[in-house]
Amino acid sequence: MKILVAAPHPDDEVLGCGGTIARLASEGHEIHLCIVTAAYEPEWSKHFVADRPRQVKASCEVLGIKSHWLLGFPTVKLDTVPQKKLNAEISKVFQAVKPDIFFIPHGGDCMKDHRLIYEACLVAARPHIHRCEQILAYETLSETEWGLPSQPFLPNVYYDVTNFTDKKIAAFKVYESEVIAIPHPRNPDTIRALARKRGSEANMFHAEAFMLVRAAY
Repeated sequence: MKILVAAPHPDDEVLGCGGTIARLASEGHEIHLCIVTAAYEPEWSKHFVADRPRQVKASCEVLGIKSHWLLGFPTVKLDTVPQKKLNAEISKVFQAVKPDIFFIPHGGDCMKDHRLIYEACLVAARPHIHRCEQILAYETLSETEWGLPSQPFLPNVYYDVTNFTDKKIAAFKVYESEVIAIPHPRNPDTIRALARKRGSEANMFHAEAFMLVRAAY
């Protein structure tokens, strides 16, 4: 199978479905990643901006991702970008990959970048363009649980990642600046705790949870 993951920012792909990516890659499936936004000066340091592509590549290597796209839209400024342009650029990646499974951010997340990308992904994945088997929305620590009460994350698909949580955490640690001490949720202990919680919901030791947006078999 071909799998495409759309991530608003570098590390969202790891937090949302890093264990599932590693598992599917180990099973021989072809994984592709589209990171939509990028940091910029002066809000981020010159070193941070220059080093980010290296971190993305290194994290991809840990998880077994075959290829990745960096679209370079401005982080936390997607609401200044015409929606048509965002739709078009994500659509180009979607049409290049023609995925069987499409992982996308949750439409009720706290950050507007996530919500705009969710909408753009649904435009890109319209079934008359290419019918993928599943579109699955993932949860992102510090975004989904702090998101819109009117659009809660209600998982109904679970992937067993019992053997891949360590690899997920290793891939997350590549993004050094994103690792924050407890009680902030972006840390290895919370990643593991969430995997245990989601696993308990589906009689697994560790799991990642998703909301099924659309299925076509």
